[in-house]
Amino acid sequence: MNPRAAPRLDAGTPPASGDAGADFQRLFRTHLGHVWRSLRALGVGDADVADASQQVFLVLHGHLDRWDRRASLRAFMYGICLRVASDYRRRAHRRHEQLFASPPDVPSGAASPEDDVDHRRALVFLDQALNALPAAQREVFVLFEIEELDMSEIAAVVGCPLFTAYSRLRAARKALGARMDERALAQMNEPTQNRRPR
Repeated sequence: MNPRAAPRLDAGTPPASGDAGADFQRLFRTHLGHVWRSLRALGVGDADVADASQQVFLVLHGHLDRWDRRASLRAFMYGICLRVASDYRRRAHRRHEQLFASPPDVPSGAASPEDDVDHRRALVFLDQALNALPAAQREVFVLFEIEELDMSEIAAVVGCPLFTAYSRLRAARKALGARMDERALAQMNEPTQNRRPR
């Protein structure tokens, strides 16, 4: 198992059993994958994502009574992830750390070593492209395209009007598309000895 990948556990809703400890433990197991992926997509480095995830659940435990039940729990938790990731980036900047993540290990299988290298390069490219986006655009893009939240929930989570959320998504898609076009053009212009046959 890849130690950097978040465990994917059952996606059910925790039952109200009356045992608060057991209910929160189930909530933790159910939503850890979502929190982990969200923090990684928001720029939290591999070395710190476990601590940041723990911080999200500590905050959630202390503020669960403030959750407006009309909104989804995932949206509420993502709001906490935004603040924890923002705090992480601010602290990392003061420590002069580079916020680069090494790509996750790709399980070996039928893929050739060359395919493995291409896959790792693509992951690094995606990570850099997401980190190059302004935070407001990255947040909306990740919530919509990766976490698949509804746009009205996203607008509520990030605290902006619905049309602004759509505008941020459109701008993020345009910026990522331009980066992908630049990458494709650069790959086409590589000297042929550096390219492997496809």
